[in-house]
Amino acid sequence: MAQSVLTQTIHDNEKLEKSTQLEFADNKLLIDLCGEFDRNLAELENKFSIQIVRRGNLLDLIGDKFSAEKVGQVLIALYQRLECGKLVEFSDIDREIRFVLHGKKSSTDQMEMFSNGHFEIRTRKKTVEPRTKAQRDFVQSLTDNELAFGIGPAGTGKTYLAVAVGVSKFIAGEVDKIILSRPAVEAGEKLGYLPGDMKDKVDPYMQPLYDALNDFLPAKQLAKLIEEKTIEIAPLAFMRGRTLAHSYIVLDEAQNATSMQMKMFLTRLGEGSRMVITGDRSQIDLPKGAMSGLLDAESLLSKISTIGFNYFTSKDVVRHPLVATIIEAYESRNTK
Repeated sequence: MAQSVLTQTIHDNEKLEKSTQLEFADNKLLIDLCGEFDRNLAELENKFSIQIVRRGNLLDLIGDKFSAEKVGQVLIALYQRLECGKLVEFSDIDREIRFVLHGKKSSTDQMEMFSNGHFEIRTRKKTVEPRTKAQRDFVQSLTDNELAFGIGPAGTGKTYLAVAVGVSKFIAGEVDKIILSRPAVEAGEKLGYLPGDMKDKVDPYMQPLYDALNDFLPAKQLAKLIEEKTIEIAPLAFMRGRTLAHSYIVLDEAQNATSMQMKMFLTRLGEGSRMVITGDRSQIDLPKGAMSGLLDAESLLSKISTIGFNYFTSKDVVRHPLVATIIEAYESRNTK
């Protein structure tokens, strides 16, 4: 565990500054913490306008009192993450910065819960770890509930985690099939008629689901499972009239389903199945005046205790850090 010694000095400009010294027991982990060519330290220096000087297994943080304390908290949290055998990426740095700036507990405070195996989603190609409390709660909800909703902005991992859990349950033999669906709705632009057979026409709409599956299953195995229809990826309209038993079912981009489509889809749930609905209320592409099935279902079903509703915010974004900033800018404008 990192040890810190805090001292205060007064500079000529009479601005109170704090020099925080962090001592790290494992120099190899410190190298990983600093990143290639100290790029992780450079990121923190730019974010907080602070100077970080490395001397052996020590880091000196030189800057104003607030920044020195916050950078120290971020570095210790990231070091603890490395101690747990996890990697440190730019998204982890950005997440920890947002945690400390908003006065929340670091994600490493829940690291024991993450690293005990229960919240690590194991697939054929990789192990997926929920990175924020909202993501952890979502994964827990997918375990506890036969029907769960994940609602929030782009980049928060809703679809990715939902598909990862589905693949994990399929590998474990808990379900016999995986069925992934999306409404085939154009995102604000007319694409015209697409060439080819039905699969060629709908695949462009389904591509994000293929991308997620490719992260979790080897290409040859995935192709075989799709050919055998053990894994199905199909537009929402293709679900009508079916009863989906012993399956793991995901409806992505549910904000673009109409109320009638959502009712149709929800009533496909069969024996031994689990269903996940994900969507973003801020990206509805339905024609003007059409009611979003996601909003309708949320209004009608949110008080049913056996249905899980899980919400994400810009603070849960795990894509490029700029994505969170963009989302916050749009949210700020919409609340004015």
